[in-house]
Amino acid sequence: MRFDHSDTSARLQAALAAGTRPDPAQLDALVERCAVEPDFFVRDMLTWALTRQPAALPRVLRELRSEIPQARSQALHTLSKIGDPGAWPAITRELLHDADDEVARAAWRTAVGLVPEGEEQALAAELMHELGRGGRDVQRSLTRALLALRGAARPALEHAQVTLQVLNDPELSVDDALHHAKRRVALGPDADR
Repeated sequence: MRFDHSDTSARLQAALAAGTRPDPAQLDALVERCAVEPDFFVRDMLTWALTRQPAALPRVLRELRSEIPQARSQALHTLSKIGDPGAWPAITRELLHDADDEVARAAWRTAVGLVPEGEEQALAAELMHELGRGGRDVQRSLTRALLALRGAARPALEHAQVTLQVLNDPELSVDDALHHAKRRVALGPDADR
């Protein structure tokens, strides 16, 4: 199959065929193509084809150390689709804080999907370091990741809210801001009435 064909449709068909009839001999070619494939839809089909390969996990994990950002982000995306909790240790701080926005965003999505029970607060604390990063899309991705952690992110977000209140009103003490934040959580939208 020609994963490197010049025609996008041909590459898409090759990836579809690879997923429909998984062949372990194609594993390396699928992973390597993910690192350089320019078309989003072909990359997504390559990811699907990789999820159909029984031995994909170890090979995909190796891509997390690639020098090519797209290889790292696609490997993370593939890990999120495979959904094997055994991949959790491979989601490192370096990936969560990768200089490439697409790699970091993929790491956030994958991490919240694979985080073991009891590790959610530690992950939330790690993700809090990324607040303020990037443009709207990056910030939206981070917000979604924090929301996916449900209540685990709440303590850190409440602290950030208190800090903003004191920043906006230097006359306000931290204790007063904390009290107001707790009241707001308890009463919801009626807290300011």
